[in-house]
This record gives sequence, structure tokens and C-alpha cells, in this order.
Amino acid sequence: MNLGRVEIPFGAQNLIIESGLLAKQANGAVTVSFGGTVVLVTACMSKKPQEDAEFFPLLVEYQEKTYSAGRIPGGFFKREGRPTEKEILTSRVIDRPIRPLFPEGFYNEVQVVASVLSSDGENDPDVLAIIGASAALGISDIPFEGPIGAVRVALVNDQFVINPTYKQREEALLDFIIAGHEGGIIMIEGEAKEVSEVQIMEALNFGFEALQATIPIQRELFKQVGQQKAEVELILPHPELRNKIKEMTQGRLSKVFNIVEKEEREEARDVLLEEITQDITVFDSYKQNNREITEGDIKRIFESIEYDEVRRLIFKERRRTDGRGLKDIRPLSCSVNALPRTHGSSLFTRGQTQSLSIVTLGTRNDEQLVEALEGTSYKTFMLHYNFPSFSVGETRPMRGPGRREIGHGALAAKALKAVLPKKEEFPYTIRVVSETLESNGSSSMASVCAGSLSLMDAGVPIQASVAGISIGLVTKEDEAILLTDIMGLEDHFGDMDFKVAGTRKGVTAIQLDLKIKKISLDLLSKALSQAQEARRIILDKMETTIASPREEISIYAPRIITCQINPDKIGDIIGPGGKMIKKIIEESGVTSIDIEEDGTVLVAALEKTAAEKAVAIIKGMNEEPEVGKIYKAKVKRIMNFGAFCEFLPGKEGLVHVSELANEYVKDITKYVKVGDEFNVKVIEIDEMNRVNLSKKQAEVDNKESGKLKI
Repeated sequence: MNLGRVEIPFGAQNLIIESGLLAKQANGAVTVSFGGTVVLVTACMSKKPQEDAEFFPLLVEYQEKTYSAGRIPGGFFKREGRPTEKEILTSRVIDRPIRPLFPEGFYNEVQVVASVLSSDGENDPDVLAIIGASAALGISDIPFEGPIGAVRVALVNDQFVINPTYKQREEALLDFIIAGHEGGIIMIEGEAKEVSEVQIMEALNFGFEALQATIPIQRELFKQVGQQKAEVELILPHPELRNKIKEMTQGRLSKVFNIVEKEEREEARDVLLEEITQDITVFDSYKQNNREITEGDIKRIFESIEYDEVRRLIFKERRRTDGRGLKDIRPLSCSVNALPRTHGSSLFTRGQTQSLSIVTLGTRNDEQLVEALEGTSYKTFMLHYNFPSFSVGETRPMRGPGRREIGHGALAAKALKAVLPKKEEFPYTIRVVSETLESNGSSSMASVCAGSLSLMDAGVPIQASVAGISIGLVTKEDEAILLTDIMGLEDHFGDMDFKVAGTRKGVTAIQLDLKIKKISLDLLSKALSQAQEARRIILDKMETTIASPREEISIYAPRIITCQINPDKIGDIIGPGGKMIKKIIEESGVTSIDIEEDGTVLVAALEKTAAEKAVAIIKGMNEEPEVGKIYKAKVKRIMNFGAFCEFLPGKEGLVHVSELANEYVKDITKYVKVGDEFNVKVIEIDEMNRVNLSKKQAEVDNKESGKLKI
């Protein structure tokens, strides 16, 4: 294979795409480099199509090798295992923009694998992987209608930045991945901090212009090393066979889609399909190239006829299958405090999509450790989305979360993250679980609404309510119709799923998926405006249920109290081998005590009184004794010459026999014993930092002024 190489400036670094050196047995392989980050992307295709496949069998795998960052994996096995959340999300980001660009009827299995070979800890490999997937498919013999370009755009200090570093992204008000080609945008994935729709469109325009630079260089690479595209068998419906099946469904399918209720409609649809497929030998006369007609062929044709009927209703009658208008939102209902013993809960229902959201508040011990190429970090906010089979009336084995669940949860988390309080203001670890109890489209946006309600119910001081909505699209020649709040059928047979979440002030998360090859920026702008209108309606409904966070967290949630100590005293509070901090926990009854490097102490307890007791002990240990002040003391040891007393946590002083009483003390044991408590006055701190105390002077001072320091 010939060597190919192209290079262009792309933001702060040069983008380099090379081919011909690595993975030469793949149908196509490239390396994409940006700074010190290098991604190898390969593309392979099966020899024959999957004739009974219900959808195009595209497999995308993104892998982060820990050696790329000069590290060895943690755990017992010391090798990469199951995909991380980051790897799953990036696989989805690669899949979504390339999937619409394969030919109709193409059912050969295609696998794209992106492997991070080198990571500089500054530049995220995900955009490089998207570009690499397009380039690998482009130079291969696999049919693909590319190339596409991709870019990450961030809004940092009121300036748009191309391909920002990890550090810049932490400071950004907006962080988007945008993929597309000359004709328009194909995919968007991103989050924002209540950014206005005007700025969102500015970012999309900026990103669309920026990604154009990555397209000509791919075409140049194709000229250098590109292969001729293979002639593959496309499984397309025989026109006469399609007409025959359409004739068999004539009128009956229209009646099916006049049924408003989902369950009844699906049952009628299944009955009709079963009638058509019960004897497929009647279609033998429509064979092509001696290929047997399968049940899968019939189902695909039937679905294409359904596709036409759903869209006919929208274009001809301006009516949707459930009877709504184009901008109508399904009936809304919401409630909070749905469960008695959780820290916060809510139930949000939109039509036949229902989300139960539960908030659990934890301590620092509950933070999630994240080991990534850019370094180790801890997550204090998690949102986990569940999609059980009963939510769509089906049966299937209960396994762990799949890619869909991971993706939906991550999107909902982005939407809510923007309004969460800072850790310093609310030092809890927050876990939101979204249980999808019913699903008929856009359950991820229902999770956003339910999550916002449950956070307020839990007393988390979020800045504002957050709602989400999905905007759909159907196109026909030069006509395009936007649909507000798409249900499952419209998602399946439509051309777009455009999810937008945010507050009244602005957008917090955005996700665009297309089934067509592009969407214009003008149409995206209209979709954003339509989403904004719908979002306000949903927020009105949510705020009638709960308009602001509860003033107090649940009585079942742990209490966390913070205090500040001198960082130089951290060692004293912890004690040798943690002895002192364990003692404080035991004496006070708290569940945990965490100390930050800056001296911030977080005390967690099931009861507020226990936390307050521990804080008092810690503050006492942090306090320096002051001559002339009176303290409460406890006798720890008795000697012939006096009693050693603890007057501050961890601090002892000596009450000499001469300072025990106003009379001569011959036998100290007649005056005090171990465990006795009484007031003492600090009368001296010598040059060796030893503290001398007086019981008799404290008694005199107390009689005079009642002054007491505890």
C-alpha cells in the first residue's frame, strides 16, 4: 500500500492524517495526529450482506489505551477491560455522523475501530477519531458518501476556540462537538452554562466554518491512497414486490395510523404484518437473481410503506399519528416527594413517556473515582438512566446498562450540571437515578425534567429549573416540517432527533442526530426557537409543582457541616496513623470526617447534633490556648505535684497542687480524681509551650464575671 500524508493548521496545532504504514490488512486505516495525541482508526467490511438485518449493521468501537498516557491500568489484571463511560460515549459520537452516509440497502457489516495510541493530556482524541473514521472509510473500498469534518468549539472568555484543551474546556461557557460536510451539519453533541439561543447559533456557525478545513485534506488523501469502491449487493425492494405489498395494505394501514392509542395501534399493525408474512411463498414470482425472498425482505418493505404513510399524514393533512398539531406538546403532569424514604424524588409524565427520578445525597466517600487519559479526578455528581423492558411493554433479560442507557444518562447529566451549586456551597455527592417507567419517545428529556424536580425536592440549591424537549423533522424534496415533542413513531420514521435542554435563561445541553445527510443552519435556528417555546411551557408546568429548592434537605439524608482550620494543624487533627480523627468520630458519633489540603473540614453525620459535636472538638483542637481565658477541663492523669487536665481537644495543661484550692493540699487524691471535670484558667504558657492551669483562679473569676470558654 502506498504511503499517504496530509497536514493543515487546525486551531492551536496542526492536524496530520497519515495512511499506509499501520494496519494494512484493514479495508482502510489512518492515523490522525494533533499535538502529542495520536489515534489509529481502521475500517473493515464483511464479504456478504446480512440479508435479514433490520438495520444497517455498523459497529463502532473507541478504545483508550492507558499506555498512550504512560500509565499502567489499575485493578488486579493490569490490562484494559470493559469499555469506560468515556469510551462508550465517544463510540456513539463517531457512529452518529457516519451512519447516515452509507448507501440505502447496504447491509454488509462494517466495523470502525478507533484506538488512542498516544495522549498528550491536553487534547481530547474524540474529534480526531471522528475525522479518522471518515478518512479510513474514504480511502477504503467500503461504500461511503463522505468525507465529513468535525471540530470541537468552546466559548472561553467570550471568544470561540477551536479544539480547546482540557483546561480551557473547564473554564468554557459552551463546549460542543460539531460534525458535518459542505452541505450542512450532521451531528452535534454538547453542553453549555445557560447560553442563549443566539450564542448557540453563533457557535454552530463558527464550528461549521471551522470544520470545513478538514474536508479538502481528506479528499487529497483519497487521491494519494484511495481505493476504488467495491461493488456490493444492495438489498433494495423489488418495485413490483413493493407495489404488491402496498396493494395488500391499501387503506388498512391508514386505519392503523388513525388509532391514537399506542398499544392499540401497534397491535393492529402487528396483526396486519402477520397476515402478510404468514405465507411468503405467494411472493416467489418476485425473486431477483434467484435470491429467495425472506421474511426480512417483507418486513423491510412493510416498514417503508409505514414510513410513507406517517409522513403523508404530516405533509398532506398536517396531522400527527396521535392527533396532535405540529407544535403541540403531549399532556404533562408532574409531582414531587413521590417516595417516602428517599432524599428527593419526582414523577414526570409527558404523554406515554414517564420518568421517576430519585436523588441520593452522599458524602465525600461516595465520590466516583474517574481514571482517564487526562488524569485522575473525582465526580461529585452522577446521573444514571435506566430503561427496563417493561417501559415499552416488552420482555428481555435484565443486564447492565447498554450504550443507549449510558448515552441518555450522560446527556441528562450535562443538562443538569450547569445549574448545580458549587462544591464549596453544597459539599454533598449527588446521585440522580432516572427510572424510565414508560417510553414513547424522548425519555432522556423526560429524565431532565424529572431530575430537576427531584433535585429541588431534595433541597439541592440548584440555580433554576431545567426542562428538555425533542424537536423532530420530516423532509420531502424542498419542504421541511419541524415537529415538537416527537413520540417514538416519529423518531423512527422521521429525519431528525434534536434534543435541547435548558432553563428560562438559556441552553444547558444539546444533541442532534440525523437520518438524512445534512441539515442547514437556518433550519437548525428555527428548531432551536421551537424548542425554546416548548421548554417554557414545560417549565411553567414544573414550577407550579415546585418553584424553588426546599430550604432543608431530607431528614433521611446525612448532615454535612464544614469548618476551616489552620492547614498547619491538619496533622494534629488526624493524629499518628489517624488515631485522633478516629477518636473524634467515635466520641461524636459522626460517620466521616474529611480534611482538604486548604484546611477545609467536612463532617458528615446522620444527626446534626453529632456533626456539631465533632466540629466543636475540631475547632477546639485548632484553637491556640490564651493566657487569662477560662476553659472546661477534664482530669487525665494525677501526679503527686498536680493534675494533668485536657482543656482543649488534644491539649493538656498542668494544674499544680498550689493552684487546686485556696488551702494547702496535702493529698491530691482527696481533691480530684481521673475523669473529674471543672473550669480552669490558663495562667502561663512557658518557653517550651507547656501550659499551666489554675482551678482556684477560675473559680474566683467565674464568681466575679461568669466568663467561661468551652
